[in-house]
Amino acid sequence: MVCCNKRFGGGLGLILLLAFALRLAGAFWWQTQLPADAKFGMPDSQSYWSLAGALAAGEPYQLGSDEYRVFRMPGYPAVLATLFLIAGDEPDVVWARVLGAFLGTLAVAAVAWVAWLWFGVRTALVAGLLAAVYPGGIGMSIFVLSEAPFCPLMMLNLGLFYLAVKSTSLARRSVAGGAAGLLAGLATLMRPSWLLFIPFAMGCVLLVEQERGKVLGVFALMLLVLCGTMTPWWIRNYRVAGRFVPTTLQVGASFYDGLNPQATGASDMSEFPFQFYLQQKREDRAASELPQEIFEYRMNQRLKTAAIGWATQHPGKALQLAGVKLGRIWNPLPNDVQSRGSAMSLLVLASYLPILGLALAGAWRFADRQHFCWLLTLPAVYFTLLHMIFVSSIRYRQPAMLALIVLASGFLVSFFSSKQTSLEPQGIAS
Repeated sequence: MVCCNKRFGGGLGLILLLAFALRLAGAFWWQTQLPADAKFGMPDSQSYWSLAGALAAGEPYQLGSDEYRVFRMPGYPAVLATLFLIAGDEPDVVWARVLGAFLGTLAVAAVAWVAWLWFGVRTALVAGLLAAVYPGGIGMSIFVLSEAPFCPLMMLNLGLFYLAVKSTSLARRSVAGGAAGLLAGLATLMRPSWLLFIPFAMGCVLLVEQERGKVLGVFALMLLVLCGTMTPWWIRNYRVAGRFVPTTLQVGASFYDGLNPQATGASDMSEFPFQFYLQQKREDRAASELPQEIFEYRMNQRLKTAAIGWATQHPGKALQLAGVKLGRIWNPLPNDVQSRGSAMSLLVLASYLPILGLALAGAWRFADRQHFCWLLTLPAVYFTLLHMIFVSSIRYRQPAMLALIVLASGFLVSFFSSKQTSLEPQGIAS
């Protein structure tokens, strides 16, 4: 047993070294591909960077003027702020990519851990290796985007969720449930779209779980800890905005980006934000007395109302758009036609289709097993449903692909192994 553990530890260590090396190489390669006047290459990166600088300097958490004070979740800027504190000034962006490479390596380790929980040692090594070399995972590590810290937190959240639901010990169930709620809160502070995952997942669990009382207790604990983790952000937002804001005041803009007369399923904020901005400013000037809510809140409500109003008046077009967005998130090739045919797009295609196919085979193979293998598909279902409402791109499937890698690895190991016992759970949850 000791020898087996040493071999597993050594194998996993080599996989993690490979993962970090690939991400580090990718980070420097990507930096060299950017034009001399381009700092990031991704439109969202500058806002995270600016907010990180503000946090490190002890300045108000806002973008530019005080009209944008609840623009981004604070998790990723707080992570980036450590680079500013270490450097004592604004660091070179390449260090953010190195940090992302490290976080991406943690995501690979989390994938291996989750695979070990579900399927055992051999599957953990296979899943770790697949996650280490998966191009989508490498990309999400080296771009200055919130997926870098979100992915390891999401995978740990899935593993702890599984332990909490399957454990027969009240003490272990409580510890795992509390930890799952904490990880869900931290993941939401990185990416707001994760806020509703626990209610969504628990609803699915309740459909198949016979001991509903036990599951409801775990659910209540997870939600309680999740809310406790989010409370400082909620209190801050109420003080700033004058209203309860669960995530950010960009929800309205995201709604309208995905549901408007010119919507294509892709993000295009080149026109409408400024038009709505001018409309809201004109109304504010004409009003005899402004409400207590900040301008950013009023803009958010205006955009949200416009999006819902358009979708209500044009349900057929909204439904058609949902189908387009479904195709965009699971497109095997880049949605940008100009990017197709390149070596990078072919690499994405060659890695994505086999993993997706093996994961679907795994979901089918283990469908009759009472080990909650379907839980590994829930991030894919959840993000798909979410982005059939908002805008969609292959970027938004990448975190879910890490969970599907676990399923794909489980199928591979079971296919080539003659010992079904190697797929039995390791007794962690008991």
